[in-house]
Amino acid sequence: MLPVQRALISVYDKTGLDDFARALAALGVELLSTGGTQRYLEAAGIPVRSVSEITEHPEILGGRVKTLHPRIHGGILADRTRAGHLTELQEHSIQPIDLVVCNLYPFEATVASGADDAEIIEMIDIGGPTMIRAAAKNHRSVLAVVDPGDYPQVQAALEDGELTVPEALLRALAVKAFRHTQRYDSAIAGWMARQIEDPELRFPRRRQLELKLEDTPRYGENPHQSAAVYSMLGGPGVLGDFEQLQGKALSYNNFLDADAARALVAHFDEPAVVIVKHNNPCGVGTGRDLVEAYERALSCDPLSAFGSIIAINRSVGTKLAEAMKKLFIEVIVTPGVTDEGRSRLSAKKNLRVLVCPPYRPASGDVEWRGIDGGFLAQTPDAAADDPAEWQVVTKRAPNAEEQSALELAWRVCRGVKSNAIVLANAHQTVGIGAGQMSRVDSCHLSVRKAREARLPLDGTAAASDAFFPFRDGLDVLAQAGITAVVQPGGSKRDDEVVAAADEQGLAMVITGHRHFRH
Repeated sequence: MLPVQRALISVYDKTGLDDFARALAALGVELLSTGGTQRYLEAAGIPVRSVSEITEHPEILGGRVKTLHPRIHGGILADRTRAGHLTELQEHSIQPIDLVVCNLYPFEATVASGADDAEIIEMIDIGGPTMIRAAAKNHRSVLAVVDPGDYPQVQAALEDGELTVPEALLRALAVKAFRHTQRYDSAIAGWMARQIEDPELRFPRRRQLELKLEDTPRYGENPHQSAAVYSMLGGPGVLGDFEQLQGKALSYNNFLDADAARALVAHFDEPAVVIVKHNNPCGVGTGRDLVEAYERALSCDPLSAFGSIIAINRSVGTKLAEAMKKLFIEVIVTPGVTDEGRSRLSAKKNLRVLVCPPYRPASGDVEWRGIDGGFLAQTPDAAADDPAEWQVVTKRAPNAEEQSALELAWRVCRGVKSNAIVLANAHQTVGIGAGQMSRVDSCHLSVRKAREARLPLDGTAAASDAFFPFRDGLDVLAQAGITAVVQPGGSKRDDEVVAAADEQGLAMVITGHRHFRH
């Protein structure tokens, strides 16, 4: 490449820009810029020329059009090895641009913030990707820098190479530039596809997954298995881009259980605590405060809670930290921790404490699951449950207390591995049957767990994640004292099951959709 004489800088993320731009100016590089970046550099006392001065045309359409001009793109795209290109530059009074420093509007962050469509559309950058792609295409002559983390190595290379850089660096930065715009366009296309109920758009015939290595646990599910944790580029980050406040490194299984616990506790608006063991909840409680919710969750299965993952939907304070200190806990997942709560938790050196933003499933996102040789893809089970739409199918409707219990059991049920049966009162689970091969076995297990915990079953409610294929499971629940049941319905023996409920005086409601979790 020829020595860098002119640089165009237009960035949203201004991390490290002061030092880099100042270093370029000190090397004698002329700086061109636009809008907010130009004002930023001027405020820092760094000499910079306006792009409008070069194009002899003002920014228009509220800044939508700034750099889309032959005097800019001709300067970037001209092949310095072609005499004809250089002649055309002279004929049209276009000066070459040798370095493009650009990063893009925060499209994904704007979507994640809950902004409306108009705000999101304004974050679709046009001029930025065009400049980046132009520079990367012409990478034999032009440096394309999209990552502030690359500023130091680019600066060092320019200083060492008398304003030139090695070809290997030119090519590496070009690859990074094209990947940057690819991810950006993929995020935009994904958001727009989510507005359209079209499987061909949501699940295109070809889709490239780009992953970023985030962590390497000591081993996988078992010590003889190696493991890694990846985030999906363009996504919200692992566990919502969590921050670990204390404790040893997370294991492979910790990540799985933390994910399950965080997703389940998000279904509750009132103070709630979810205790997870081996990817299944072993206790869920709600209350007037977190201590009451924790005590109720723990009482469901205190034996299984040993060595568990606990998710909370409020910040952990002193009282909750004190209440939890007697239990051996692997991981706490919480949206926050008070200073006093953190001080109490720090007494347990090996306890991992993760601060994660609340889980908010997006109905249009794609959920991936690896199988031998490939992946399964589906939209997440993010459908909202509206009890007002449930259908009472028995002679007796649930009373107010039973209705509250049914709603809690149904919310928990969607976080339990199939076949799932959840027994609950209005404030907590009392027995959970998870992952059994037959539904009647899950019914037996949920009853047995409640009895082992010495929690009363009379008057409680049951939720089943899918229909009852026979009346036998319902009979087990009724004999144990359950008085109300919620289930999806859809079996060819629904009439038989409803008749069994009427026979035993139960109230039964049908949701119309199931929550299998394999």
